[in-house]
Amino acid sequence: MTTGYQQPRPAQRSSGPARKDSGRADSVRSRRVDAVVDLAETELAELYELPGGELPPDESAVEILAEQADEFTCGSCFLVRHRSQLAREKNGMKYCRDCEG
Repeated sequence: MTTGYQQPRPAQRSSGPARKDSGRADSVRSRRVDAVVDLAETELAELYELPGGELPPDESAVEILAEQADEFTCGSCFLVRHRSQLAREKNGMKYCRDCEG
């Protein structure tokens, strides 16, 4: 007969023959050692930089420039392009050659 994992297990009887591995469970419990976390080691580990790790946000800052006089923003792909890439202008919107091609 199979039982599902969701069903409660039947209570074990204290009277009757003992199981073979009941002593083994007691020996495992007696050998159990509570783990202690050393906070100094944790803080030290956070200082190490692994190869290929990401840079903190302040070191990877990018300077953002305003659109220059010889640039335009494409009305289709919204990329800033040089005016030499201008294909057409319609209703005040400018479109690049890549979007028109």
